[in-house]
Amino acid sequence: MGIETAKQGNGETGKEKGGILLVLSAPTGGGKTTIAHALVAGDPSLRFSVSHTTRKPRPGEREGVDYHFTTEDEFERMAIAGEFLEWARVHDHLYGTHRQEMKAARAACQDLVLDLDVQGGLQIKKSEPSAVLVFILPPSLGDLLDRLGNRVEEPGFDVARRLRTALGELEMATSYDYNLLNEDVDTAVKQVRCILESTRLRPAEMGGRVALLRRQIAAYLRSQDVHR
Repeated sequence: MGIETAKQGNGETGKEKGGILLVLSAPTGGGKTTIAHALVAGDPSLRFSVSHTTRKPRPGEREGVDYHFTTEDEFERMAIAGEFLEWARVHDHLYGTHRQEMKAARAACQDLVLDLDVQGGLQIKKSEPSAVLVFILPPSLGDLLDRLGNRVEEPGFDVARRLRTALGELEMATSYDYNLLNEDVDTAVKQVRCILESTRLRPAEMGGRVALLRRQIAAYLRSQDVHR
């Protein structure tokens, strides 16, 4: 993957092909959304992928910031039209990543952080093999239940059902590139940032820099030949 981000005239260059897709997944209450927003807040080269969903907004959630809230009919229309990079039904609601999220990140020369369930994460990996998948683990069942907090009071929130789903998600943790233990949010954010920084050093991501240096050396050698 990659975007051409060379800046003509000033000798600077970025990624040659495109932005990194960084996928964060976790069981309900694992802290992936908190980590995702903390990453984006501390790095202007990151963009948060705002998913579409058919569920109702929770208190404090904002349209276009936390999610794009839509009807099931409209969501299904977009899915049939192939507008989603990935989509899945999770706990009776539909969630999906619109292709425009990736296009917007690439246009802005940013890496994209996706907050997804395991189904969505593995779909992304299948369609975009260079994507980096991080599965976030809560330290214990007690911590997981504590982090659910007031959500257990939400209408229709079924703790046992969420935990059964978590069992299935944990089985897929080994399919991810990294498994990260979220004992402390600040530490977890630093660890994910380290993963991202190392990913940015992959040959596919550094291709623009390599190409620029090759052009500069070739031009220098040509100029020396002219003066001999």
